[in-house]
Amino acid sequence: MSYYKEEETYRIIGICMEVHRNLGPGLLEIIYKDALEIELTDKNIPFEREKEFLIEYKGKIFPHKFYADFIINEDIILEVKAIKEFSKEHIAQILNYMKLSNSEIGLLVNFQAKSLQYKRYI
Repeated sequence: MSYYKEEETYRIIGICMEVHRNLGPGLLEIIYKDALEIELTDKNIPFEREKEFLIEYKGKIFPHKFYADFIINEDIILEVKAIKEFSKEHIAQILNYMKLSNSEIGLLVNFQAKSLQYKRYI
């Protein structure tokens, strides 16, 4: 991983911490996503929210798609949760999203805990 991407992932985690510091735990996931959208926009960080990805199998496109919460700088997946704790399913979800989108970096963040929880996947 290049130094640039490492620096960028820490910047994104910092933005998530700022949102958590201001809103605290206990809100719905959508509220944290709205706040993140404001922060990313204010900081001029390019992103796409609810980015749609098609899934292809043997040359055929599935009718079902997946939607990453945020794609930041075109290659970092940010998956937002407001849950008690991360489960194996959440980890599998981010790893699958990374594979299907050809992203090298995935960030899984949880706003529900007293302190922001996050995991970084490469």
